Amino acid sequence: MAGTPLEVHVVAADREVWAGEASMLVARTVEGELGILPGHEPLLGVLAEGEVRIHTEGGIILAKADRGFLSVENNTVMVVASQAELVA
Repeated sequence: MAGTPLEVHVVAADREVWAGEASMLVARTVEGELGILPGHEPLLGVLAEGEVRIHTEGGIILAKADRGFLSVENNTVMVVASQAELVA
């Protein structure tokens, strides 16, 4: 699936924080840091408090997410957290 980007959505309880295409996403789960590339197997993970790094064509976007989950299916990554915000 080379060349197929990930569709990423970072969502807080009250709003969508960021959405777009990415080549990779790295997030911290309760089981450790996890890297997601296009073609990743379906996955559901529990987020640990920490940084989510979204690698895009224009650079790396950083978000902070707390208390939530991460799901991966069909090149779509959903990061759903009770609190999430972009880091400047």
